[in-house]
Amino acid sequence: MDAVLALYQSQPFWLWLVIGCLILAIEAASGTEWLLWPAVSAGIVAIITLLAPNMGLPIEVVIFAVLTLATTLASRRLIRRVNPDGPDINDRARSLIGARAEVTHPFVDGRGRVTVSGSEWLADIEGDAPPVGGSVTVEAVDGSRLRVKP
Repeated sequence: MDAVLALYQSQPFWLWLVIGCLILAIEAASGTEWLLWPAVSAGIVAIITLLAPNMGLPIEVVIFAVLTLATTLASRRLIRRVNPDGPDINDRARSLIGARAEVTHPFVDGRGRVTVSGSEWLADIEGDAPPVGGSVTVEAVDGSRLRVKP
């Protein structure tokens, strides 16, 4: 911990840059697209500390928090303006609607299993179901179950 404090006191820029890179690495590993904005905010704080190195940690943390909030809200507005009718890119379940799925386990009494987008899901179907290996279309998502049609 002393090494981190010594680094911060001598070069706050590097500490904020490391924080931004760590957040960005977590974002790259998880793919949520929500951690991108805190990573960008940490990078901006790094640049600010390069230009004004004696601000102090409390002020830098406040700037980071405000920037994170502002960039996240701005990105949500931008996404809605660019894609007003599309689903939230982070709502995986909603993005499955309309997708083609493959039957992996036979439907018995309207219930079976399908694979869609590389994941296996429980599925419900009304009427005749295709055999294993057949194709269905996702109509809706009910929690952890898909409602499909032939």
